[in-house]
Amino acid sequence: MRKYFIQTFGCQMNEHDSEIIAGMLEERGYIAADAPEEADLIIFNTCCVRENPERKVYGRVADLKRLKRANPDLIIGICGCMVQQEGEAERIAAKLPHVDLVFGTMNLHRLPELLDRVEAGHKAVEVWDEEGGIVEHLPVRRADAVSAWVTIMYGCNNFCSYCIVPYVRGRERSRRFEDIVEEVKSLGRAGYREVVLLGQNVNSFGRDLEDGRDFADLLQALDGTPGIYRIRYTTSHPRDFSQKLIDTIAASRTVCEHFHLPLQAGSDRVLARMNRGYTQAQYLDLVRRIRKAVPGSSITTDLIVGFPGETEEDFLQTLKVVQEVRFDSAFTFVFSPRRGTAAARMEDQVPEDVKSERIQRLIEVQEAITVEINRGLAGKVVEVLVEGESKTNPAMLAGRTRTNKLVIFPRDDRACKGSLVKVRITKPQAWTQIGEVVDG
Repeated sequence: MRKYFIQTFGCQMNEHDSEIIAGMLEERGYIAADAPEEADLIIFNTCCVRENPERKVYGRVADLKRLKRANPDLIIGICGCMVQQEGEAERIAAKLPHVDLVFGTMNLHRLPELLDRVEAGHKAVEVWDEEGGIVEHLPVRRADAVSAWVTIMYGCNNFCSYCIVPYVRGRERSRRFEDIVEEVKSLGRAGYREVVLLGQNVNSFGRDLEDGRDFADLLQALDGTPGIYRIRYTTSHPRDFSQKLIDTIAASRTVCEHFHLPLQAGSDRVLARMNRGYTQAQYLDLVRRIRKAVPGSSITTDLIVGFPGETEEDFLQTLKVVQEVRFDSAFTFVFSPRRGTAAARMEDQVPEDVKSERIQRLIEVQEAITVEINRGLAGKVVEVLVEGESKTNPAMLAGRTRTNKLVIFPRDDRACKGSLVKVRITKPQAWTQIGEVVDG
């Protein structure tokens, strides 16, 4: 039996793409390997949103020369967002000549044909410059038995000035409404208990379809799907989060009360340079409307420090919003210029030492807020979807609340993988809550 090994960098969209790659390979007769040293085929599914993952890919693929020397029949492939950048396929060929297979995000479905070429003794490099139609019914080898990713749309039309995604994922294309509904129904029948709807901006779903239905209509159609206890989604653009969508979520039974709303910056001047399409006041109004309609919801965010031209006053505006909104948590990043984007060409780049100092201040403020919010969970009983054994302690089980808080608790006969249990929080912490199963 031939074995494959896939290493994935980047977002949930990449993780799900790797599940599809695994599905195509297993349909071809491959089985998963536990380590690269055991594999006959190694694929790196790459990210280019930030510089560090790119460096890691080049370093790790370079290290595979020793495996290639020991096994000349080993197939090494690179795919994903990094490959879609202009000139990247040529750069890979020059720096990593032992790579046999290169393909992009827009021709993932072509993997079987490309492998035919490689197995016939030829290199296969195929990166599409333009997106084609959506290919349905590709095989999927899902990595989880409880929660399943479901892509609802591809690409992005926003062109935030710092972001490479529209260039490497193409324009927005929505899947057919009925295809998504049927996929979620089939997941419920197969025993999955949670679905996570994926898109670069799920709020744009349906704009390119002719029937007029949007993301709120999709959530309404999916709500209450037999077997599916919870529905999540990522990622939302604050500019496109409509009142209709808020009201739909508030009225639903299975859509979770967790809103991930990437703020990126608190300064109107920086937001305009980022091309985000909203102001601080509009963002704060959105938060107020969500909290009014969905009491007890959690709100998380993404924040970028050191965007070109960011002054101390601009940064203080970000801290102001963080303190006013009181996010449950935040993913914080130092600005990383991506070639080909408008922000990379801006002249007023912020010095690295200033970026470093500001992000430390931001992290301190946000972590204090996170700890304070989570302390309020002490003694409370929350509903947890059991995901399985804790990754750090086999004596414990792990799961998440509807508001996306990670909870670990001792094994209990009332709790099994995929079940909903009531857990009392006994020890609230910054990132992981400790609890115990209770009756009911």
